[in-house]
Amino acid sequence: MIEFYQKIEQLNANCHNVAVTVLSGNLSSEKALYCDGRLLWQSAEDPVFTIFETTADQLADSGQITTEDGTMLYAEILGQEKKIVICGGGHVSVPLIQLGLMTGCEVTVLEDRPEFAARAGKAGASRVICMPFEKGLEQIDGDRDTFFLIVTRGHQYDKVCLEQISKKPHAYIGMIGSRKRTALVKEEVLKNGAPPQIISRIHAPVGLSIGAETPEEIAVAIVAEIIQVKNRHKDGGYPSRLLKAIQSPGRKVLATIIARKGSAPRGCGTKMLVLPDGACAGTAGGGLAEERIRQKAAAMLAEHTRHPQICRIDLTGKEAGDEGMVCGGVIDVLLEIIGE
Repeated sequence: MIEFYQKIEQLNANCHNVAVTVLSGNLSSEKALYCDGRLLWQSAEDPVFTIFETTADQLADSGQITTEDGTMLYAEILGQEKKIVICGGGHVSVPLIQLGLMTGCEVTVLEDRPEFAARAGKAGASRVICMPFEKGLEQIDGDRDTFFLIVTRGHQYDKVCLEQISKKPHAYIGMIGSRKRTALVKEEVLKNGAPPQIISRIHAPVGLSIGAETPEEIAVAIVAEIIQVKNRHKDGGYPSRLLKAIQSPGRKVLATIIARKGSAPRGCGTKMLVLPDGACAGTAGGGLAEERIRQKAAAMLAEHTRHPQICRIDLTGKEAGDEGMVCGGVIDVLLEIIGE
């Protein structure tokens, strides 16, 4: 089944990608991949996968589905790793980098001044491109999971950035500045042929309205808005580090939340890989839920079973309360053995 994860790495990030896992019957744990509604790959040939083609492209959220013949499926929209691209390395950029990394995003900074580019690198940016903005943006393709932030030092640079970014695939475009400055920039790029439907959706001035004043407060407002936009669409996916760990040698257990009720901390598509020594890649939300998953995964590894299991973890009872799990809720978790 390693081929399944190899195929995921090859998917076009700008397509509507869906992974399906069979949860019941003789095909239990068999998988298929769909790209823009087309069946791209299947681990076993079966009509259920062909029939699902009519549904795959219309799928709006990840979750469990029951087919007409009673087969249970888990269908997951495969989002990619979230990326933040910051145009500008000024005072707001440093806390933006730090907060972006804290939320699990890859953060790229474009800055044409070497001293400010160096500061972005020291702040921990995943990648720093030090060259004129128009040249730097040529190295950024963009996709459905890329969040662009324009925080340059002047409206002439904002204009250069916005003209190029508006023509790239993206999840979000935000631009810092006063209403007058941002309106002027939008007007100028529209005159130069920028797509009006894109410019009308730009978040400018950027960030949630929380009365932010300092660079740190402004960064909080901006990242909060990114989180708000990101979480409007619940999708799953496989971060690059998780995919690498999955394909490493040895047996391990992949835990995927396939259903959630109530206020459980993490939603469908959340994944955690449990290794034989008890170490984990990723998180299922921490606390009691994560510990129970680890215990069940350890038991599966000890039994040398290859059969997947679905376990239900109830965080609403007394034990959860005693452990300080105030969030409550119930999650169903699919546990799958990976590797020899």
